[in-house]
Amino acid sequence: MGLKAGIVGLPNVGKSTLFNAITQAGAESANYPFCTIDPNVGVVEVPDERLDKLTELVKPQRKVPTAFEFVDIAGLVAGASKGEGLGNKFLAHIREVDAIVHVVRCFQDENITHVSGKVDPLSDIATINLELILADLETVERRLERARKNTKSGEKKYIQEVQVLERIREALYNDQPARSVELDDDEKLLVRDLHLITSKPVLYAANVSESEAANADGNPLVQAVRAYAESEGAEVVPISAKVEAEIAELDGEDKALFLEELGIKESGLDRLIKAAYKLLGLQTYFTAGEQEVRAWTIRKGTKAPQAAGVIHSDFERGFIRAEVVSYEDFVAAGSMNAVRERGQLRLEGKDYVVQDGDIMHFRFNV
Repeated sequence: MGLKAGIVGLPNVGKSTLFNAITQAGAESANYPFCTIDPNVGVVEVPDERLDKLTELVKPQRKVPTAFEFVDIAGLVAGASKGEGLGNKFLAHIREVDAIVHVVRCFQDENITHVSGKVDPLSDIATINLELILADLETVERRLERARKNTKSGEKKYIQEVQVLERIREALYNDQPARSVELDDDEKLLVRDLHLITSKPVLYAANVSESEAANADGNPLVQAVRAYAESEGAEVVPISAKVEAEIAELDGEDKALFLEELGIKESGLDRLIKAAYKLLGLQTYFTAGEQEVRAWTIRKGTKAPQAAGVIHSDFERGFIRAEVVSYEDFVAAGSMNAVRERGQLRLEGKDYVVQDGDIMHFRFNV
């Protein structure tokens, strides 16, 4: 499944530096034949220690991690919703993403001028949010006008649509994002095709200085962003875009040594990817054989046939059953033969809800 997070932020907050680091650290595009790599898209591997362990045990010909796309959303400045900056160009890109990573500046540097003259991450957040809300408000009002005309037909769905749109419009008028409006599944379906920007989940990337990369929690600006994020149920990932740019140029052992010198256990980019993965309610299952060990991305709650469909539509269409073993049981046993001897290989049917870390082999007939 193609997963995209759009990176937004005002000028000079470190957004471009972070995106360039993502691009430099990018996965080999050859491994992802279904990804179209545009200049403003960076594809990165989702870090997963379990995949490394499975590769060590199975010794396949190749290892294929699951991937995540970050899209650089250009043109976000005050007035962007009305055409300032790159204007409506950013709207087309941002409506296509699954989640938003909002980069906010939490570092002081007199050599880097802030667009508003001072470093104030909460003010930056308010500026970006206003532009997104205004863009959504225009979309909702345009749709509401059409929906009201359609109610003349007397069809119940149009009456319901008007009610839902009016609730969303009221929230937007009160500077609240569309995601703050509680909708049931049927109501969500009525407005899904609007692709409202403020209905997307948000993750804040608090960009700190290189000296604070290992201990950003003491930064009062990060604390302010964290307090704001908690008020809307969002998460904050402190990250030093400058450090990430340096890390992106290193490989394997050099990278590990550099992180150790800085006192960092895990790169900010890896933490950001994992947080975005979690934000979207995603999980991973694995397939493991002599040819390859591969990680596959699914949404939590996905049943076996739909999980099989991520590999190929024929797998879902002709699904018979799945052979399943948990990651923990596989590692403890050491091999698939040992798993079978222990009686830990399960046969699951169409109603089985796939669990994070499951190792699966699908039986199908088309």
